[in-house]
Amino acid sequence: MPSKLQKFAEYRTFENCFTFFFANIPQGFPLKGKWHAEVFKNDNPIVLELGCGKGEYTVGLAKNNPHKNYIGIDVKTNRIWTGAKQAIDDKLENVAFVQTRIDFIEHCFSEQEVDEIWITFPDPQPQKTRERKRLTNAMFLNRYKQFLKPKGLIHLKTDNTGFYEYTLKIIGENKLPLIWHTSNLYQNCPSDRQELINIKTYYEKLFNDKGEDIKYVCFSLT
Repeated sequence: MPSKLQKFAEYRTFENCFTFFFANIPQGFPLKGKWHAEVFKNDNPIVLELGCGKGEYTVGLAKNNPHKNYIGIDVKTNRIWTGAKQAIDDKLENVAFVQTRIDFIEHCFSEQEVDEIWITFPDPQPQKTRERKRLTNAMFLNRYKQFLKPKGLIHLKTDNTGFYEYTLKIIGENKLPLIWHTSNLYQNCPSDRQELINIKTYYEKLFNDKGEDIKYVCFSLT
């Protein structure tokens, strides 16, 4: 396994990886509004995975759905390296990664450029003082609204009951369309949605092995 320094060096050579941080905001992200034309070279739907970690879900979804484009977002280079390397090795042309903070996500995509968002096992930020950092907080939802298509879906998978219940509360308070949810995905997964349990992130496997119930929520912002 390459060292962190080797991963950093390789990451800079990967054509499916891009970086955007606070210092880049004044000049803007050059791919904003141009993902279809300049990266994927097609008009297929764009799907984001926020906090993608090692990219297991991003790559897994891309393999299952070649008619969609997938972009994993994470702040850690050494995490992204794993998914990006696998996508390159597997010759997946419908996968890209962006190294950035989710706080800057609205600077990376234009209005209605994104069709779906996946939030897979995020830090639940359980402390009340860190509520604003939860990725389904209203502040983050307002960021997503700036680039998500009308009726575009947001999917959440988590092992944390508090975060699951918090998300349902936010959906109710903001009168958002709730498509479907369950507190035990592996027990209640519909037969036509097996993709929801067939692709597992590193953390999902850990929680599963510990006997934790996996929660799932699907909603939109319309």
